[in-house]
Amino acid sequence: MQPTNPSSAMSNSLDVVNLPVNALAGVGTKVAEQLAQLEITRVFDLLMHLPRDYEDRSRLVPMYELQHGQSALVEGIIARVERKKTGMSVYLQEPQFGGGQVILRFFTVYRGLTEVMQVGTTLRVFGEVVVNKYGTQISHPEYEVIVGAKPLTNTGLLPIYPTVKGLHQNKLRSLVKLALQTVKNTVGQPQAFDSVFPEDWQAIQPVLTKQFPLLAGISNPFAEFGLLDAISFIHQPPIYTDLGKQLLLLDSLKNRTHPTCGRLILEEMIAHQLSLLYRKQQLHQHKAPRCDSTSPLAERLITSLPFTPTNAQTRVVSEIVNDLATSVPMLRLVQGDVGAGKTLVAALAACYALDSGWQVAVMAPTEILAEQHLINFKNWFEPLGIGVGWLAGKQKGKEREKALQAVQDNEVQIVVGTHALFQEQVSFAKLGLVIIDEQHRFGVEQRMALLNKGLAHTTPHQLIMTATPIPRTLAMSAFGDMDTSIIDELPPNRTPITTVTISRDRRDEVIERIAANCQTGKQAYWVCPLVEESSVLDAQAAEATYADLDDRLDLNIGLVHGRMKPAEKQAVMQDFKQANTALLVATTVIEVGVDVPNASLMVIENAERLGLSQLHQLRGRVGRGTEKSFCVLLYQTPLSETGIERLNVLRDSNDGFVIAQKDLELRGAGELLGKRQTGHMGYYISDLVRDENWLIIAQALAHYMIRDSHRQTQVLQLINRWTPEAIKYVNA
Repeated sequence: MQPTNPSSAMSNSLDVVNLPVNALAGVGTKVAEQLAQLEITRVFDLLMHLPRDYEDRSRLVPMYELQHGQSALVEGIIARVERKKTGMSVYLQEPQFGGGQVILRFFTVYRGLTEVMQVGTTLRVFGEVVVNKYGTQISHPEYEVIVGAKPLTNTGLLPIYPTVKGLHQNKLRSLVKLALQTVKNTVGQPQAFDSVFPEDWQAIQPVLTKQFPLLAGISNPFAEFGLLDAISFIHQPPIYTDLGKQLLLLDSLKNRTHPTCGRLILEEMIAHQLSLLYRKQQLHQHKAPRCDSTSPLAERLITSLPFTPTNAQTRVVSEIVNDLATSVPMLRLVQGDVGAGKTLVAALAACYALDSGWQVAVMAPTEILAEQHLINFKNWFEPLGIGVGWLAGKQKGKEREKALQAVQDNEVQIVVGTHALFQEQVSFAKLGLVIIDEQHRFGVEQRMALLNKGLAHTTPHQLIMTATPIPRTLAMSAFGDMDTSIIDELPPNRTPITTVTISRDRRDEVIERIAANCQTGKQAYWVCPLVEESSVLDAQAAEATYADLDDRLDLNIGLVHGRMKPAEKQAVMQDFKQANTALLVATTVIEVGVDVPNASLMVIENAERLGLSQLHQLRGRVGRGTEKSFCVLLYQTPLSETGIERLNVLRDSNDGFVIAQKDLELRGAGELLGKRQTGHMGYYISDLVRDENWLIIAQALAHYMIRDSHRQTQVLQLINRWTPEAIKYVNA
C-alpha cells in the first residue's frame, strides 16, 4: 500500500464523529470544560464514553429475588421504623410475592425524612442491594410515596456513566443520546459507518486459527454487529422480561464480555495497530545512511574490555548490524532484564556507524542516567580516539555554545545528553544513529524532532533501549512499529539477590543490619519515594531519612535526589563509587544506570507505593559484584491484599519479564501506553490483559488491511477515528 498524505485523505471524508463536542446542541463552554475533564473533546469520544453500570428501573423486583450487589426497584409497605444513634432503619414489607422484607438504612436523618417514613406508607424505592447477616438492606435509596396504582416513572435501563463534579447523569444521558442520533442521521445506513467487514475476518481466520488453535472457537464479531449498532446496544441495551436473562446481559456489558463489546475492542485494537504499521511504512519511505557490516572499532572495543560479551549480546548486535547495513531506517527496540548489558550493545552498535563516518546521539530521560552513559562512553571511546560530547538543559552561556559548536563541527562523534539534544539550535554534522534509552519516557514528538537532525533527505537509524522488560501484549501494542531484540542472558558474574519484605515497625532492626553490613567494608543503598516531607503522603522523605541515619550511624552517608545540581549529584555518586561513602540515601533517581559492584544491600522504604517494575529496577542496583546481595522491602501497615500480592511477586521472582507481566495485570499499562508518552489516546474500552486474544487477531487484521492499496481511505479513517493524536505521526 503506497502511503499518501493523511490530511488530504481525511478532508475527503466527512466523518461526523470527529466534530468537536460543542457542535452538539446543549454543549456550551461550561459543559465542554466538564466533558474535557473526562477526555471528551469529539463526538466520537462521547459515543465511546461507555456506561460503567446500569440501573434497571424497567420492573419491580420481588424481594425474595434480590441479589447482593444488584441495583433494583422494589415496592412495599412500611411495617416498622427504628431510630438509633447510628441512624434510622425502615422495615419495608411486601404484601404480594410471598411477603418478603427489605431494611432501608438511613445514616443521615432529617425532618422531611421522618415525616415520610411512617408505618403504613407505601414506598417505591431504588438502590443497591446488600445481603448480609442483618438481612437484605438498601442504604439511602431513592424513594417515592405511592398512592393508588401509580405507574412506573423514570423507567427502563438507565446507563450510569463515569462523570465529574457538576455534570449530572441525566445530562450525560441526553448528550450521548443526541450524539448517537446525530451520527445516525448523518451516515444514513449504519453499515456506511463501518471500515472493517465480515470478509476481512474470513480472510485471516484460517491462517490465524492454524497458528493459534484456541482462537478457532471465536465467532466473527463483524458479522453480528456493525460498529454503530454495537455502540447503540451498549448505551441502550434491550429490556427482557426474564430477570435472569436481564442480569446476565448487564453483567456481560459491565465486564466487557458481550459480543458488542468484543466488536468495539477488536476495531479499536485494529486502529492502534494500523497507526503503528502506517508509521513504520512511512519511515521506510525515507533513506537512511548505509553502514559497513564490519567494524574495526568494535573489535578494538571488545578487546579493551575486561570481560567477554554474552552470546545474547553478540546475537543482538548482529541483528542491529544487519539493519544498519541497509538504506531502510532501523527502528529497533532492545529490551533486557536489569544488568543484561544493554549499554554495551548500544556502544558496539555505535562503532559501526562511527566507522562509516557518521555521528551518534545518545539520549536519556534524566540527567543522572545521561551522566552515567557519558562516563561509560568516555571510558570506552576516548582511549580509542573518539570524541564524546555532552548536551544538557542546564548548560548555559559559553559552555553551551562550545558544546553546540563541537557537535556542528564534528569534533565530537558521540553526543550524549537529555532532551536538550532535540532542541532547535542543535545542529549535527552527520547524524547517522540515534540511541534512545527508556524511550517510553519521551513523547513521540520528541523522538521525531531528533530524527529531523539528520542530513537532508536522510533519516538516522534508531536504536531504542528499555531497562523495563515488557510483556508481549504491551510490546505488541506500544511498540508494534518496531523490530524487537531481547537480551535474554545475564553476565556470568551476576549474583542472585535475596529479597525480603519487612514491616516498617521493624525499621530499627534494618538500620542495625545496615550498620553491620557497612562495617565489613560493603556498601548499601537506602531508597525513599520523596525528596522532602509531605503532609499528604505518609512516606519517609530522603532528606529526613538522611538526617535520621546520619545521627544514628557512625558511617559516611551520602544523599542524592533529582533536585540537586548535576555537579552535586555527580560528586556524591563518585564518592559512593570510590567507596568513600558507605551508605547512599537516594530517591528513585538511581533506578537505572547506576553500577557499583561493592553495593550489596538495598533498602526500599514504602515499597508498597512503587510499581513492581520500578522496584525490580531499583533492586538491580545490587548484585553486581561477587558478594551475596540482599534487597529489603519496607512496607507500611496495614497492607491491602493486592499490596501483599505485589510484594510477594517481587520476593519470589528475579525474572523481570515475570514481574512486568504481573505489574501489567495488577496496575494496568501505566506510562508505557500513556497519552503523554506514545502519542496514542490510550484505549477507550480495550484492556491488554483481558483482551490478549483480541490483540492477536487485531494485529493480523491490521497487516491484512494495510497491504490492500484499495483500503487506504478506510485505514486512515480508522486511525483518525480511534487514535486522532496518532494521525500527526503516521506521516512524520
